[in-house]
Amino acid sequence: MFRTTAGTRRGLWLFVVLLLFLVFLLPKQSRGLLRSIGQPLAQIVSLPLNALSSVDRSLRDAWERYVALHHVADENRRLQRELQQLRGRNVELQEMVVASQRLAKLLEFKARLKPGTVAAQVIGRDSTNWYRSVVLNKGERDGIRVEMGVMTSDGVVGRVVKATPYSSVVLLITDPNNAVTGLIQRTREEGIVEGTAEGRARLKYIPLLSTVRAGDVVVTSGLTGGFPRGLAIGTITRIDKEEDDLFQVAEIVPEADSHKYEEVLVITDPRPLGEGEAESAASPGEKTP
Repeated sequence: MFRTTAGTRRGLWLFVVLLLFLVFLLPKQSRGLLRSIGQPLAQIVSLPLNALSSVDRSLRDAWERYVALHHVADENRRLQRELQQLRGRNVELQEMVVASQRLAKLLEFKARLKPGTVAAQVIGRDSTNWYRSVVLNKGERDGIRVEMGVMTSDGVVGRVVKATPYSSVVLLITDPNNAVTGLIQRTREEGIVEGTAEGRARLKYIPLLSTVRAGDVVVTSGLTGGFPRGLAIGTITRIDKEEDDLFQVAEIVPEADSHKYEEVLVITDPRPLGEGEAESAASPGEKTP
């Protein structure tokens, strides 16, 4: 502990009195003295103050940028959610347009036919390798029975092989267990259309002297139940003719693609098509004489 003596106290009082004397009695000289002392002192004091001010500005700018980036990130997430919703809505609208076009085409074709068809939707496909078939959402309550023919605006699909009150099973034209009488549109020669293991179809029992060739269109002959005459079955792509065979066999690509159609027409009344209707139901480019 430091102790102040009487002499020290007197010295301090004398210094204070002298300082006051200089300030009040010698203002100009005291101001100059204080200025000369204050300027270096102010510079020394200003250094940490300026540093603190710079740090404060840097922190404030960094905070403002952080807040701005946070808002931008939120806005970006919101815009991404809206974009995903718009993409989903766009897909839905495109699907509605495609479905509307399909239905319009099917209804237009239905209007050209004679009465006796029921429009149905494909609600299932056979997932095994035993049969090639589809399931429809219409059944006996809608007038559908076994052996009725099924078609689209493109051509023949197959035949109904099973019917329940609310659904039915259609065996496709490409199934090896299916058989439909076909007619070569150009030569007017008939044969039996059967499915193949490769998912196509073939026309059997073509006469050896037939002039059938690739590109000929095959239509229904109307001789078997379920189909009227003149519906497109497919186009011949290859002729198989062996030397010892009694008949020729032609490979056919079906007009109706089983992987694409979603709506079909079940033929409940297979009355023959009229002359103009038979031509319009067959494939374009070939006309029924």
